[in-house]
Amino acid sequence: MFKSIKTTVVAAILISTAIIANAQKKVSEGTITYGMAYELTPEQQSMASQLPTETKVKFNGDILKIEMEQGPAKITILSDGLKKDGLVLVDVPMMQKQYAVKTTKAEAEQTMGPTPVLRDFKATGEKQKIGMYNAEKYTYKDDKNAAYELWATTDVQLPAGIIGAEFAAVKGTPIKFTRTQNGFKSVVTIKEVKEEKVGPITLDVPAAYEVTTMDALRAMGGGQ
Repeated sequence: MFKSIKTTVVAAILISTAIIANAQKKVSEGTITYGMAYELTPEQQSMASQLPTETKVKFNGDILKIEMEQGPAKITILSDGLKKDGLVLVDVPMMQKQYAVKTTKAEAEQTMGPTPVLRDFKATGEKQKIGMYNAEKYTYKDDKNAAYELWATTDVQLPAGIIGAEFAAVKGTPIKFTRTQNGFKSVVTIKEVKEEKVGPITLDVPAAYEVTTMDALRAMGGGQ
């Protein structure tokens, strides 16, 4: 049952390090809907069906929450965008089991690799409207000197943990960009942001959950 749990969490970590959002004012709490398109290597093709192309993410301040289904299990991933700590909750109603796995920045980097080091951000002056937002094109490079581009808008201000520290040099909020991390390459584009009350989001383990490890979860399902 849990043999694909590592792949699911890898996808969630990939998403959580790529989240961005937009609105016409400062947004500190709400729900983001965004799309991701992947450029997978032949070796990664077997994971294609487990990587979401559209995801809804709730956030409150710097902490975000992603919910997904995997077979009979409901999986909730919570992540602090600044501290990089996280919590994975697995609820299996048919087994009447609830598990919690705490994650740290070091563990996330062990799974996905370190946060990309990006540099040389340059505004090109080229402008375009993406969805409902006025955006400007930027070029930049990573630590391997590979060239990229992104589109950013000044129509919105978001919590620092949601935007991501690697984009701090951009004068605006990226709304479309390429993410490459630990061999995964994806293009992220904002589809919608809804400002709404989502309630407190914390990394505290709920009382009903049994604290375990990711390796232990995978072992329950015979995962490798």
